[in-house]
Amino acid sequence: MSVSDKMGELLQALSDPGVSGESDNITRRMVEECKKDYDRNRKIPPELNQEYVVLTSKAENVWEDAKHNDDFASFQPYLEKIVAINLQFIDLWGYEGHKYNTLLDMYEPGMTVEKLDAVFGTLRQRAVPLLQAIQASPHQPDRSFLQQQFAKEQQKQFSLFILKELGYDFEAGRLDETVHPFATGLNPGDVRITTRFLPDDVVSAVMATVHECGHALYEQNIGEELYGTNLAGGVSMGIHESQSRFWENMIGRSKAFWNRYYGDLQRHFPGQLDSTDVDTFFHAVNHIEPSLIRIEADELTYNLHIMVRYEIEKGLFDGSMKVADLPEIWNAKYKEYLGIVPPSNSVGVLQDVHWSGGSFGYFPSYSLGNMYAAQLLNTLQQQMPNLFELVEAGNLQPIKAWLVENIHRHGKLYQPNELIRRVTGEELNPEYLIKYLEQKYKAVYGL
Repeated sequence: MSVSDKMGELLQALSDPGVSGESDNITRRMVEECKKDYDRNRKIPPELNQEYVVLTSKAENVWEDAKHNDDFASFQPYLEKIVAINLQFIDLWGYEGHKYNTLLDMYEPGMTVEKLDAVFGTLRQRAVPLLQAIQASPHQPDRSFLQQQFAKEQQKQFSLFILKELGYDFEAGRLDETVHPFATGLNPGDVRITTRFLPDDVVSAVMATVHECGHALYEQNIGEELYGTNLAGGVSMGIHESQSRFWENMIGRSKAFWNRYYGDLQRHFPGQLDSTDVDTFFHAVNHIEPSLIRIEADELTYNLHIMVRYEIEKGLFDGSMKVADLPEIWNAKYKEYLGIVPPSNSVGVLQDVHWSGGSFGYFPSYSLGNMYAAQLLNTLQQQMPNLFELVEAGNLQPIKAWLVENIHRHGKLYQPNELIRRVTGEELNPEYLIKYLEQKYKAVYGL
């Protein structure tokens, strides 16, 4: 039905300038979104789509075994075929400039290689020297107190407590345990989150919970006028990620947050953290160290993990890189950007599931989320100068209300670049993330 001739006729009629000119903004955007999906899907022959769905389904199982067995060679032919079919898709869809632009647009409408090269280039020039300075600093955080067992049930109780503080609506959601944290929603009235409780790491579950809560708050607070439409969701992966990163890093890793909530954490684990003061805990939570695994990376080095993946994906689609060479390319880029080399492909090129499912163009949205979040934080602080005083008082609702008013309620009504311009007065600007990271970590590490 979604790619039928009848659907095409209806969209054509609704897109007519005479009809479109008389439509309200919501209806116009609904038609635009629907037509974009229709045009994209209509161009793919059903038999090619079927081949691709079967291929990616098999590839995910092969990837899982390949990762477990450190066997890139078994996954290579599947990845080569996935890339080849995506190149066919791009030719069918059409593209402007770089072929990779078409894939980027699926996750971040309007984003291009030209824009990403510029923002990533600026970020990398400043992030790598900052990382090197941090590594050379004699002021390394004490993390020894974290090397103990923290009861999972108490971790869950603290997570539930923090979710209530953040304004998560338990009438429209719930918290469950999983291997890899995620948020998922059927509609704004049912948005569920999961987290992972590691017995030997109390920080992991707290931060994962706060991160997924950021996603959930977005979905729970879509404007009622958008319910039941194709606009009732996040406008892009980057904007969505900005909400989770804002709460997890800018708020959840701030000194003000732990000045307020560290006592609650201590009470949930009687006797375990009594000899550790809030300053020591804050520094431990903001520990910076190059690591092999993206999902475990700190907020500075995380962006470097994303740049490695972005440059590889770009190379796969402009023909400058071949799948067979990816292990060597991956290791060389990790050595260049993070100063470490994966000892195996399992913790190197095979660590992420995304490529086995054909999700090319997705990775950049994670770093874009960090940039959007810092830009939003800058605007929020201008409009709410007492922001961190509110955090320290445990009064997080004005912050949530600001995000609901400026981001959440609009759903997909505006394109990402239009939304960020409306809220902050300018297009995406990496300078805000760079300043945020430099200011914060120069203080943490006494630089």
